[in-house]
Amino acid sequence: MANSKSVVIAALVANAAIAVMKFVGFVLTQSPAMLSETFHSISDTGNQVFLLIGIWFGGRKPTRAHPFGYGKAQFFYSFLVSVLLFGIAGWESAKHGYEALLHHETVSGEAVHFLGQTFPPVYVNYAVLIGAIVFESYAFSKAYRATKLEIDRRNWSGFREAFHKTSDVSTLTALTEDTVSVSGAGFALFGIWLSQITGNPIYDAAAALLIGLLLMGFAVALAWENKRLLLGESLPKEEEDLLRSKLDGWEGVTEIIDFRTVYFGPNRIIVTADVAFDPTLDTGEIDEHITNIENELFETNDSVKKVYIEPEVQETASESVV
Repeated sequence: MANSKSVVIAALVANAAIAVMKFVGFVLTQSPAMLSETFHSISDTGNQVFLLIGIWFGGRKPTRAHPFGYGKAQFFYSFLVSVLLFGIAGWESAKHGYEALLHHETVSGEAVHFLGQTFPPVYVNYAVLIGAIVFESYAFSKAYRATKLEIDRRNWSGFREAFHKTSDVSTLTALTEDTVSVSGAGFALFGIWLSQITGNPIYDAAAALLIGLLLMGFAVALAWENKRLLLGESLPKEEEDLLRSKLDGWEGVTEIIDFRTVYFGPNRIIVTADVAFDPTLDTGEIDEHITNIENELFETNDSVKKVYIEPEVQETASESVV
């Protein structure tokens, strides 16, 4: 969790500073792409605030009303980010870009005077966007390293598999948001540059529309990934099979009647199993086997935090199957 928090804080600081700079660029130039990028960075900043709230709330201790803790709060706040922030910012950006395309709005603004020098206001946009790319690249590198560590630890094939399987939604959101941020700033920079050299405002407006579509696409993807965790997703099949295999052939275990896993927070798993034991074992021996099995599951996957094993005798197990 500490690693996720540092990733989110780095993104928060970068996005807050960038949002102010982009807004200044928009005020000076009235560029549609810069307005879209301002919406983008404001939503990014709000995104990090919500993620920090989720991390803080998710770290609260279990209570009677929430006996397994508040870990799912991170799933909820990440879902909220995708719907309220990126969805709204994406829609506003796309709408503004579309209107600019229809009305052929031109990039305008008075000359900027700074340190005794006078230059076109569009250069402010260049400076802001290049700076944004640099800062966002730094935030992206932190989220990238955190995700790469999880990929290596879990032996996943790459980032695509991690996107579909990770439960660390704070880092996932930060990584995707930083990727979109760098891409959006690049689109804006290219569109503004094309409009300047051609004198045609369509490129600036098209960049604004593209940024909006990019944001909305991200909102849908992120919401979909958080939905699976909010609904109570199990461990990936290969990881669950590995845990189950620890019970197969365990001394005294004759049958695994039921075996289930579910996330109750980022990297926090509950394992439940109905296990048939050799009927010749007494209660003390069964208890010892259960304790050893629980310890084995904890050691096999460090995300396993709770294990509940329901012992069954062979006769009862056979009847339940029928």
